[in-house]
Amino acid sequence: MKSLLNLFRERGKQKMQIELGMTVEDKVTGFKGVVTGIVYYLSGCNQALVVPKATENGGRYNDPIWFDLQRLSVDMNTSRILLQNEKTPGFDKAPPKR
Repeated sequence: MKSLLNLFRERGKQKMQIELGMTVEDKVTGFKGVVTGIVYYLSGCNQALVVPKATENGGRYNDPIWFDLQRLSVDMNTSRILLQNEKTPGFDKAPPKR
């Protein structure tokens, strides 16, 4: 039988799943942008690559940053961006190296 603490932990994991194209915000720094990559590690330190809008920096391109998934909250007021790239898939930036 599961303990009350284990049930609470399981329910806490049922948060909205972060997916590619979602607009998210880092809870610690306030950094906001669109998720363009997600990596899942064996260690459980799963991360998302967040690319800020160019308009946030006077129209200049800003570097994307990798964040741990648990630090991100989804902006429910922004539609998810979907690209039709089945014929010409590409990449954005290499995953972080440790």
